[in-house]
Amino acid sequence: MSISSQNELNGMKAISEAVGVTLHEMREYAKPGVSTKQLDEFGKTILEKFGAKSAPRLTYGFPGWTCISVNNEIAHGIPTAATILLDGDLVNIDVSAELNGYWSDNGGSFVLGNDINNHLPLVEASKNILRKAIASVKPGMRISELGKIIQNEAGKYGYKVIKNLVGHGIGRSLHEAPKEIPCYYDRYNMNRFKKNSVVAIETFISTGSSYAYDKGDGWTFITNDGSFVAQHEHTLVIMDDQAMVLTESNGILD
Repeated sequence: MSISSQNELNGMKAISEAVGVTLHEMREYAKPGVSTKQLDEFGKTILEKFGAKSAPRLTYGFPGWTCISVNNEIAHGIPTAATILLDGDLVNIDVSAELNGYWSDNGGSFVLGNDINNHLPLVEASKNILRKAIASVKPGMRISELGKIIQNEAGKYGYKVIKNLVGHGIGRSLHEAPKEIPCYYDRYNMNRFKKNSVVAIETFISTGSSYAYDKGDGWTFITNDGSFVAQHEHTLVIMDDQAMVLTESNGILD
């Protein structure tokens, strides 16, 4: 989507506030002993207060209102009553939704409770890399160059990136052009970021694996080597001077 009016910007701000606040509140609600199903149902109530509809459920029939991935799960984890959160878990919550014809997406990984499994360095690296990516993106910049920045920054921390999960354009639907904003340098990708376009930029920073694999449930992506992945995502508008972060209310980079 390209923002062409104040009404469109206001629409994107409204849905981005909804998904941002939902993600923030879900992170606060998450505690050891809570099931991912309970956490997801809590997220549903926040979205409903805004009048927003779950994007993965609306678009793909996803069996949850939000995606909640735990430990070796990378993305699109299905919330279940059997998955009980534990102290030290690496948790990722991804919230995307629609409101009045506008769509927004955000997500973030965090360590639940005490960092007994030493996941915090990975989480902090992912945050810092997203900060760098947002500060770097400009109109006319090749999408591949942003991928190079993310990949190079990950390498500086001693980590890798997941190559088959990507950011994307968004606005009037969940996934729009540009369809792929990878976390790595793809020299064949000649597409460029456009001024006033709305994109969801995300990091997938890995301790080992470079690819995500289907867990077998048709939704959840996992690593195949026991490694861990942290993801952070903001929806933003690309401007001349500095990107306008629409989902800042999630507080994922605080």
